[in-house]
This record gives sequence, C-alpha cells and structure tokens, in this order.
Amino acid sequence: MNIVILSKGPGNYSTKRLKEEALARGHEVRVINYAKCYVTLESGNTVVNYKGGQVDNVDVIIPRIASNLTKYGSSIVRQFEMQNVFTTTSSIALVRSRDKLRSLQLLAKSGVGIPKTVFARETADFAGVLEQVGGAPVIIKVARGTHGNGVVLAETRKAALAVMQAFYVESVNFLVQEFIQESAGVDIRAFVVNGKVVASMMRQSLDDDFRSNLHQGGEGIPVKLTVEERKTAQKAAKAMGLPICGVDMMRSSRGPLVLEVNSSPGFAIEKVTNHNVAAKIIDYVEQNAKARRKKDKVGA
Repeated sequence: MNIVILSKGPGNYSTKRLKEEALARGHEVRVINYAKCYVTLESGNTVVNYKGGQVDNVDVIIPRIASNLTKYGSSIVRQFEMQNVFTTTSSIALVRSRDKLRSLQLLAKSGVGIPKTVFARETADFAGVLEQVGGAPVIIKVARGTHGNGVVLAETRKAALAVMQAFYVESVNFLVQEFIQESAGVDIRAFVVNGKVVASMMRQSLDDDFRSNLHQGGEGIPVKLTVEERKTAQKAAKAMGLPICGVDMMRSSRGPLVLEVNSSPGFAIEKVTNHNVAAKIIDYVEQNAKARRKKDKVGA
C-alpha cells in the first residue's frame, strides 16, 4: 500500500516509528508536512498539492496533526477523505477531540465517567459555578489546549474566583472541573487501537505539580488496568469515534474518570511499556484500508 503520514516533523519519534513499521511490512511510505500542503478546488476535481506537485496514488493517510494546526490539518484530512482515501483518524473526529467541551459532552452522553464540569464564558455568577463543582480546590482550563497547557489548579475559593474573573474579562471560554484529591498528580494513559487497549502507563508528576502529563515533566511507568478501566477506555474511544487514540483517566473513589481523549497520542508509551504500538497501528491499517470506508456515526 501507499501510505502517507501527515506530520510536521519527520524526525518526530512517533512519525519515525510508524514509518519504520510500515516499511518493514513492504509498504511505500511518504511523510508529508500537511502545513505546507495546499488544495486546488474546481467542479468535479479536487487536488492536494505539496512541493509543487499533486499528492496522488495514496491508499492510506495517518494524520499526526498538531493541536495549534487543528483547523488547517483537518481540512487537509477532509480533502483526502473526499478522494476516498482511507484515514486512521477522520477529520470530524479530529476536530471533535480538540474541543474540550464537545468531547466532554459526548463522553457524558455515552455514560463515560468524567469529573463534574461546568463550561462558561461571560457569566459573572462565579460563586454559582464554583458551587456546581463542589467548591475549591478546582481545576480551571481554557476550553482548547493540550499537553497540560492552559490548566490551573485553584486551591482556594479566592484563587478560583480570581482566575474565572480573569478569563471573564478576556472573554475566554473556560471549564471549571472538580478536583479529584485521591488522584492528584497521577493519571493513566491507555492507548487504544481498533477498539482494544494495546498499552497502558501511569503518569506521575515529579514534583508538586498537579499535572502528570509527560510534556510537563511527568514520569511514566507501566500499569495493569482493571477490567473497569479497560472498558472505560474502550467506551471513551468509541464515543469519540476514534479507532486510534490515547485515553487519559484518573482513578477516583467512584471509579475511573476520563479527562481527555487524544486523537494524536505520542508514542512515549512504547519506551515505557516495551509494547510495539506502531505495529498495532499498521496492523489496523492493513486490516481496514481496503475495506469500505465507514461513515462517522458520532454526533458532530
């Protein structure tokens, strides 16, 4: 098969691992910087261009879209979809996963456990918002963000009101989320491929930072999921319409709670667990690329 990996960084570990595994299976592989692609549109004919030529003869695309380029990257993915090219991540699922509110709405609708959350923008009823999630301490997040950026722990009522006031003044959409004390600084990343958890690790902050994300200096160790945690990860992936994703969860007194479903999860989990995640993704591609492309049935 002719596989295109849409990635800004050919030297990125995840990109290199996908390319290695695909080449080892005898596939043709190209790494294309989607940010440098452009699209030509005319009636009955749409073309993706890159470095002065058309990107054609493509069987599969594997999108690795950066969060700050979600809108443009998803447009390029959509163009390939319109050409009936198989994609491991649909454009609509990509956009959906980067919208924290929409993600939580879909997870809640599907019965997936999540921390209690309030979404707000221009309300001045800060006390009411705080009361809805059980009072301080609380987590306050910018509605769009990744890698732990745009996330604040407000430990007191005064601090929480001040942060909400700042977001209110700047007209920023934000989420206020209950703080799960028993899981502070610790979460679990479950890597899902084709509806199955293929690797899992626990991420622990190295200092007193409440964020455990590896991009924020967290440390990963292998972890064995409980049956409930495994089912929760699978259910979350299905709710988001993502056959390949990283599901981030916390262990709480009321069971696993999903924080986020990442549509372009990193492959650091391979180094932590010694599980060949890239090979599982290429397995998925080989099993599904030739099949009829299924319509995304999850809400927008």
